[in-house]
Amino acid sequence: MSAPMPDTPTTSIIALLAEIVDYAGLFPPAGQEMSSAIRNFARCQDHPHAWMLARFVLPVARLEEFESDASQWLPRSEEDEPWHISALSGADLEADIDSIFAFNRKHAENPDAGLAVIDALEIRAPSPDFIDEAMTIIPEQLDPFFEIPWSQDPRGYIAAAVGTGAAAKIRTGGITPDLIPPSEAVARFIHACAAAPIRFKATAGLHHPVRAEHSLTYEADAPRAVMHGFLNVFIASLLARARKLDEAAITRILDETDPGAFVFDEHAIAWRDMDIAPDDADRLRETFATSFGSCSFDEPVEDLAALNLL
Repeated sequence: MSAPMPDTPTTSIIALLAEIVDYAGLFPPAGQEMSSAIRNFARCQDHPHAWMLARFVLPVARLEEFESDASQWLPRSEEDEPWHISALSGADLEADIDSIFAFNRKHAENPDAGLAVIDALEIRAPSPDFIDEAMTIIPEQLDPFFEIPWSQDPRGYIAAAVGTGAAAKIRTGGITPDLIPPSEAVARFIHACAAAPIRFKATAGLHHPVRAEHSLTYEADAPRAVMHGFLNVFIASLLARARKLDEAAITRILDETDPGAFVFDEHAIAWRDMDIAPDDADRLRETFATSFGSCSFDEPVEDLAALNLL
């Protein structure tokens, strides 16, 4: 992961949260227009905690719209890092891959187009067989994340991904309470990924660090529900992989509502009496629990600051 600035927080916070947020401002509940989402992502590049920022999440079907609106914002200097994009595939995977490669060629070979690269691909997997079939056509230049339905046993899907280079994805929330998976379902997914092992990302509903009740959208009359916390999900995942936790233990961490139960210092990331060293956490973030999609970057950062973690 890229090195943070010298004035960033403790070693353990950096190890846990570096490049963890995939910015998904186009999606609910924010649902921004393309131009607004692009401006926000550009602004986030200069944020004091930009070290937490990873990719821009974008449907393949909106690539042309992105290119038009992002032209003035994309970096152009050879010394600059390109914008990294995670593309959401639609119904025609082969056509989407062709569009992605055309986009990448244009933004690698034409400096005037601006620097951007699609290096991750997100795909809904209706069945384990779909993963087998898709991996025969997805090129190695793309990092594929297959969204697994949390209402089903994930083990067949994950078995299909093992050894192929594929990663998994879980949807951890939504704009109505029924879209939030129970902790037991998230724990089952994490446990299966850790046992395989394969990498995974999460998406939706992880705006806040610690499990608590919140409004699910930004409207005044929005429904409220208990939402998963991203500290819960990622600390549970790292401990599950490092300590071979069972589903019950993972569930207990996911259900934690006391921010004080999570402790960070220069030597450890801890939940109650379990801990992991920052170096191990950094390694597992790279190789196991990779990121989460959020339609807001400011909200997670502000909540962490309110907990005196940033």
